[in-house]
Amino acid sequence: MAKNKKIEVIGKEISLYSSQSLEYISLTDMARYRDSERTNYIIQNWMRTRSAIEFCGLWEKLNNPNFNSIEFDAFKNESGSNSFALTPQKWIESTSAIGIISKSGRYGGTFAHRDIAFEFASWISPEFKFYLIHEFQRLKEQESNIQQIEWNFQRTLAKVNYKIHTDAIKENIIPQVLDKRKTSLVYASEADVLNMALFGLTAKQWRDCNPDEKGNVRDYATIQQLVVLSNLESINAMLIMQDVSQQDRLIQLNNIAITQMKSLVDNQHIKKLGNGEADA
Repeated sequence: MAKNKKIEVIGKEISLYSSQSLEYISLTDMARYRDSERTNYIIQNWMRTRSAIEFCGLWEKLNNPNFNSIEFDAFKNESGSNSFALTPQKWIESTSAIGIISKSGRYGGTFAHRDIAFEFASWISPEFKFYLIHEFQRLKEQESNIQQIEWNFQRTLAKVNYKIHTDAIKENIIPQVLDKRKTSLVYASEADVLNMALFGLTAKQWRDCNPDEKGNVRDYATIQQLVVLSNLESINAMLIMQDVSQQDRLIQLNNIAITQMKSLVDNQHIKKLGNGEADA
């Protein structure tokens, strides 16, 4: 999603922002639905509730390896009391949160990851949340159609330029079986559990090995790897709900990644692409 896109929800213009592959929705714009003159007050009123603190903290634990859990616990213990107050800036500075960001300037304000923004919308109004999700999904469908057009173009180019033999692909992109040391380590984020299962290294390890590259390991993934990664995300969520330990989940996800990558690499359609035989 490009920066500074907008959607309209019940007559209110809501700004969208993307940064480092994360998508954010303006809480400031959403708060105008309740009180257009006191948006900061509306946001702070929500953030002082225990349910908001617990939800934001859970999101950070699952997505942010640098999250300060000690400060989070302090906020959670104080939340709900009459004297407790919390601003987005204090939350960000104290916990190193990334799910909520504060932007300055003409298009500034408080933004939150879509998961958190939808939770805020529930607090504002069920009706508002319904239309917010509807408009956000409509925008994503439009973007998906554009991406499909781009993919068709890339596929045409692939038929002309694809020169890598199947054996060479296998050597480079099929995951290796993780050793006991790697599976026994505790990984700070679920994103790195998936990275280890598929790529064999964490996001930080990839950056250390590629200091001159922009983005992250997923930005340089092949189409096959992205397909498998999407599958692993769904499977991992299911395993978490079943209370499977991180170590056991990593072993299972690594085995699944190897099996699925082999299947995709051996796919006859991909072989035809390599020989320039696929239909347009």
